[in-house]
Amino acid sequence: MHEDELVAMLREQLLGTERPVVRSGVERLWKTGRGAAGLALSVVGGKLRGKGEGIGAADVRAISQLVSRLGELKGLAMKAGQVLGYIDPTLPPEIRGLLSVLQTASPASPFPQVEATLRAAFGPRADVLLAGLERQPVSVASIGQVHRARLPDGTEVAVKVRHPGIDEALQGDFRAAGTGSSFASVLLPGAASSIKGFIDEARTVLLEECDFSLERERQATFARLFARDEVLLIPAVEPEWCASSVLTTLWMPGRPFDAFLASQPSQEVRDRVGIALFSFYIGTLYRHGLFHGDPHPGNYAFREDGRVVVYDFGCVRSFDSATVLAFAGLVDAVRADEAHGMREALVALGARPPGDAESLAMLRTLLRGFFAPLLEHGPRPVHPGSGFEAQQILRDKRFLAKLSLPGRFLFLFRLRFGLYAVLARLGAIADWGALESQWAAEARRAGGGR
Repeated sequence: MHEDELVAMLREQLLGTERPVVRSGVERLWKTGRGAAGLALSVVGGKLRGKGEGIGAADVRAISQLVSRLGELKGLAMKAGQVLGYIDPTLPPEIRGLLSVLQTASPASPFPQVEATLRAAFGPRADVLLAGLERQPVSVASIGQVHRARLPDGTEVAVKVRHPGIDEALQGDFRAAGTGSSFASVLLPGAASSIKGFIDEARTVLLEECDFSLERERQATFARLFARDEVLLIPAVEPEWCASSVLTTLWMPGRPFDAFLASQPSQEVRDRVGIALFSFYIGTLYRHGLFHGDPHPGNYAFREDGRVVVYDFGCVRSFDSATVLAFAGLVDAVRADEAHGMREALVALGARPPGDAESLAMLRTLLRGFFAPLLEHGPRPVHPGSGFEAQQILRDKRFLAKLSLPGRFLFLFRLRFGLYAVLARLGAIADWGALESQWAAEARRAGGGR
């Protein structure tokens, strides 16, 4: 069977299945053998990494079963699979393709649970929403699932309903020995065993994703900031149909990322989309002290009119003016290859960079790998594997412990590595370094962009 057919079949199979979230810590541990993500990550991250053309039918079957298991578990296990599906250049494309299914598909929460959630949120008026709600979800993610619906006035909406018990399952995952650290290591290799702050940051961010009231505020903020953008669209929130467990927005469908690439868009279109996404994820940090920390391809839809819809505002972090300015200084120092400037900027960001020559050399390599697409002057594509050298250095647990990065760096690193992977697949060409330097300069002139 062709890879695309297998991926489509797996996605359809998962979306057509209903399973309640497994809440019991013991059962979650049992279902993956050794922790909610431990076995999954050892199989995917170790055994298959770098096999290249050696992927066989048995490997594909094993990963398909693994994807189903991760999707059933939701929580950290599914999140880890999502990240590996697009961020790790050493995994064979067949495996990345199967893992990418987890970006939008997994077994759905049973519809009676969905109905109960809506009735608990809206009381008797839930009947109005349920009357126009499609029973089968259009996508099922790690925290919630999306149903298409029609309001009485004819407005088409997307209703995102939190999986009952997902917050309890996530808390259990972090309590379980090794599970939270395995997930943090996927986001930033070596982080778990070196920096407790990274685990705390991951816990905070993922539990915040369970609060749809917070996501509603964040999505409304981004919709306002990008209201006049010529490329990106942020679906408007329908506040009267929102609650802590329900998020309702305008229905804005489009082609998924892979279908967009399969349509063979022109280089001009690729460049326009790539620059818009780079501005959305990186420029917003400098201009507003905000960034959307989840750039995986399942969070976009491509419309026929050339616009790109951005979904899912659960993972959003904010930074004060001092942090924005320090980050701008770090960008300048790395581009200029100034070791002293790099150390100063890291200290301003709350790190404690080492002073010995060997560690400073590793630090330079780390940062230049982290900002790799910015170091070349003039329009360039982002190469597959950009930032990978930095990821390899981050596997050195002793060095990472010496560096003493604050926990908030977890999603800054994840954002970069994830965005590079998306831009590389997109094939967009731009002067990425000039763009970021321009935004950094604007942040300095504005006193931090806030």
